[in-house]
Amino acid sequence: MSAPLSRSGLSRRDFLRYSGTISAAATIAAAVSACTGPASTSSVGAGDDKDLVTAVIGYGNDQSWDPTMTASAFSMAAINHIYEALVETDPITREPYPALATALPDPAADSWRFTLRPGAKWHDGQPVTVDDVLFTFQRVLDPATLVSSFFRTWLKEVRKVDDTSVELVFHFPFPDALQRLSIAKIMPKHVFGVPGGWDAAKGGKAVGSGPYRLTAHNPKSNDTFEAFADYNGPRPAQFKRMNWLSIVDAAARVAKISGQHAEAQIADNIPYANIEQLRSSGLTVEGGKGMNHMFLMFNTANKPFDDVRVRQALLYAIDTKTMIDVALKGHGTPASSFLNEQNPSYARAKTVYDYNPEKAKQLLAEAGVTNLSITLMAVNVSWIADCLPTIANSWNAIGVKTTLQPQDTSALFTKMDQSQDYQVVAAASNPNQFGLDADLILRYNYTPGGTWMKYTKWDGSPVAKSLFALMDQATREPDPQKKLALTHQYLDIIAEQAVLYPVVHTELMTAWDPKKLSGIRAQAYPGINLLQAKRL
Repeated sequence: MSAPLSRSGLSRRDFLRYSGTISAAATIAAAVSACTGPASTSSVGAGDDKDLVTAVIGYGNDQSWDPTMTASAFSMAAINHIYEALVETDPITREPYPALATALPDPAADSWRFTLRPGAKWHDGQPVTVDDVLFTFQRVLDPATLVSSFFRTWLKEVRKVDDTSVELVFHFPFPDALQRLSIAKIMPKHVFGVPGGWDAAKGGKAVGSGPYRLTAHNPKSNDTFEAFADYNGPRPAQFKRMNWLSIVDAAARVAKISGQHAEAQIADNIPYANIEQLRSSGLTVEGGKGMNHMFLMFNTANKPFDDVRVRQALLYAIDTKTMIDVALKGHGTPASSFLNEQNPSYARAKTVYDYNPEKAKQLLAEAGVTNLSITLMAVNVSWIADCLPTIANSWNAIGVKTTLQPQDTSALFTKMDQSQDYQVVAAASNPNQFGLDADLILRYNYTPGGTWMKYTKWDGSPVAKSLFALMDQATREPDPQKKLALTHQYLDIIAEQAVLYPVVHTELMTAWDPKKLSGIRAQAYPGINLLQAKRL
């Protein structure tokens, strides 16, 4: 997973570490609050232990656990069980509900007042206070944090009203903030406000007010949780204990949930090739369609990729139907906008890159480009690697000699951090981890001075500057229909320019044993949410 950076100049290496794409083991696992010691990753016999749920997460657990600095799939899923925001949202519908706050505000107001839930406690037994809320938002608004670009455009400050209430003051009314508040997990000042506190959070220390407390954190292995007895919020723990196994290897992940004596009851990131096998064994396998996508990113400082016609040609040339049929086993949709079709703000873009090799050749000819050779650098995520041969075959078919260069994500972006030259990159992304609104999703990649724009070397162009101005105008527009119209305008610009643009949107698959778990809903973004599930 990846995420936007603010204008703080945070390095890509740091960013990848925060977002879960560098495999560096956490260094302070021992600092986990109330840690009960290393937990076994084996849950043999757990299938019949109704007090325990064993889950398999197909992503690493050894990345940042700081809620303000992570886009790690594993960490974010766990954080949703450990911490609370003032307002939380349903993981599927994104319907907001009061969490640490007692009530929802008027979305149209230009300031929101919240009263904290009486009796809320941290996992170490201390009470949740207004000072904790102020401490958290001071961190959230810091340009050096990963989540700051989601807040600083509209949130001016957070004030203390009294010992139980706070007020959020906006630059302008911004109704989308209600859902976005779920990103700002409230954190205890007495734990993370001390010297070294944020480093401890990054390394795996987690002290929240949510329904589960973290009892052990074993990087590259597993995390264990137990129900927090003093939790008095709206979604209490349904299980006494949970054991989440981090298994990146697809075959090993499928094996953990397979067979009559399977150790796990649920697993995410199910490979498409294993869906029917798992269904035939009695498991439920369902998918979620969202923003999960493969995108191409062009270096516009490297000719001829500064020419929009060349970028467009390479997108028109890709045989997306073959890619979806062969690599994705039918679980994908050709991109017809930067947004996926299920997004509430979706509209088919004016420029859609339907498979058209003849048009691709024509555009290259108009640009005066002949004998083009491309080295396509790519992350080695399994499904991305499966898609690469189709791209190579498609580009070779229009006379563009293509060399594929898949590699470890950290190795790829380290080269880019070092300003090594590149032509085109293929990678995966899913901003739905943070939310569904178009403003958030587009700022994920299209932020002036942000990491992705620095890599494209495009954000200083006149077209980019007009795009960013239009995005800011849409953010400030109070009328929903006018805002949507402005959103569609800038989505059309992004589609036409094709600087960083999706090729396909994919479906993410989750499998579970319906005889042992109920209330499961497949997410369209990585991870799982068990706050409303039950053990059978």
